Amino acid sequence: MSGELEVMEAPDKVLSEDFVRDVFYIAVNCGKMLLESGAETYRIEDTMLRIASSYGIENAQVFVTPTVIIFSLNDYALTQTVRIDERANNLEKIMSVNELSRRISAGLPLKRAISSLETIHNTIFFPFWLVVLSGGAIGFMFLLLFDGVVTDLPAAFIAGAGGVLIMEGIQRYAKVKFFTEFFAALYIAVVSIVLVGNGYGTMLDTIIIAGVMPLVPGVLITNAIREMIRGHLMAGVIKGAEAGLTAIAIGAGVGLVFLLV
Repeated sequence: MSGELEVMEAPDKVLSEDFVRDVFYIAVNCGKMLLESGAETYRIEDTMLRIASSYGIENAQVFVTPTVIIFSLNDYALTQTVRIDERANNLEKIMSVNELSRRISAGLPLKRAISSLETIHNTIFFPFWLVVLSGGAIGFMFLLLFDGVVTDLPAAFIAGAGGVLIMEGIQRYAKVKFFTEFFAALYIAVVSIVLVGNGYGTMLDTIIIAGVMPLVPGVLITNAIREMIRGHLMAGVIKGAEAGLTAIAIGAGVGLVFLLV
């Protein structure tokens, strides 16, 4: 015999202030985590509205840009603006928040939703060493994709891992994103030239291209196109401009080394 059905606060009754504020808390923080993890703005808006609707709050409005979330529950005179200063690509966290949103739509009780939200927030999905190691693995694999020689694999791994190490390391202390990518690309070009010059590599251009691939904003470019297609023109233009500036920073870092050598 199955157990009793979970009881959720009925949306057809007058909602208490504490209940509404808890829903507000869940929606805002789900949106914040999605935006910080690199999710599309239309996905964030849809998720926040669905969360509010699932708990019986209908007249909600949300506006999201790549750096700001504005969320309002109009019937309850609740509005909050959230500024996002740091963004990254964390598809694992996006998937976790999306799964929580689906559970809420299926009737997850409010208190359990808050507990799940805080668990996701406190989870460390990718430790720093794994991010650096993944950068080396990306350089390793792209060298093979670009028909590089097997003897250049260690050089591509060192270049890719070192570039990610510099980029992620600087970003922990400096918030100027494009300078971190510039110096990472500069390092990749320098270390590639040194390795090839000392006989630890042969195809310099292929090693550099493979090494900078972890820095290339592929997800950002894809999201910019998807935003434009969905009609979110502001977000699409901003993300496209950010991707363009990142590409310029990478090119400038590599180009400066070749100008000086």
